[in-house]
Amino acid sequence: MSKHTALPESELSLAALRGDCARMAPHWRAPVKSAPAPVKPSLISGVTVPPSSARLIDAMSEYGD
Repeated sequence: MSKHTALPESELSLAALRGDCARMAPHWRAPVKSAPAPVKPSLISGVTVPPSSARLIDAMSEYGD
């Protein structure tokens, strides 16, 4: 059996968590995002909306009401 016990979650502080994150941040690098290529309008076709979704949108008030 381990002699170490984990601290209850209530005893962990936000400052300690932020410190852990700050130390790890340099190790986590996100890849550079490239802009998505635009799609020609002629390629967009066949969009269908399920009746339940259409009723939901129809029941919503117009923008600016």
